[in-house]
Amino acid sequence: MTTTRRGGVSRPPYDTFNLGDHVGDAPAAVAANRKRLADTIGADGVVWMNQVHSDRVVVVDGDPGATVDDTDALVTTTPRLALAVLSADCVPVLLADARAGVIGAAHAGRVGAQLGIVARTVEKMVALGASPDDISVLLGPAVSGRHYEVPAIMADEVEAALPGSRTTTEKGTPGLDIRAGIARQLTTLGITTIDIDPRCTVEDRALFSHRRDAPTGRLASLVWME
Repeated sequence: MTTTRRGGVSRPPYDTFNLGDHVGDAPAAVAANRKRLADTIGADGVVWMNQVHSDRVVVVDGDPGATVDDTDALVTTTPRLALAVLSADCVPVLLADARAGVIGAAHAGRVGAQLGIVARTVEKMVALGASPDDISVLLGPAVSGRHYEVPAIMADEVEAALPGSRTTTEKGTPGLDIRAGIARQLTTLGITTIDIDPRCTVEDRALFSHRRDAPTGRLASLVWME
């Protein structure tokens, strides 16, 4: 699941359901929003990350409400423990192998995706017993290639590391579609059950977008097992 901007207590420009504690919002508002989310989903707790655009994956097995520092992906085999990704244009990647009982959540911005954060997450899941044939993936709302304009050199560099990412924006300039690149990467890893949320964070005013509105809040995308 992925949250929207609605339903929280944060004041502008973080209005209202901001779940990021690193963007300048009042800590009490973020804490209240996070508690509301945890209470609503009905899991035993939520594990958060202090994301740093890396390829680091951490396995967690408890401590609901904790925040894992300096990482961009979490993996667990613990039922009812929700893993959360914060985003406001980057790609939230939610993965699950229901048969093996292994789930993962990754934050794939341009840098992390280029470094291979999604592939590292799959590798960690497989090490815990997951099978690529049984892993299903959701790529959540993110900036679309229509609005992700970058220098041509950067587009080429990302394309070299993550084939399928380079695209053309609505202006006719070089751009990136990170979700397309990740989807292609997943297929090379043997994963074929891939769903892509079509929403563009820049276009959809119900979602936070750093590129459109900075400073602004952060959405949360979550995955958990019953």
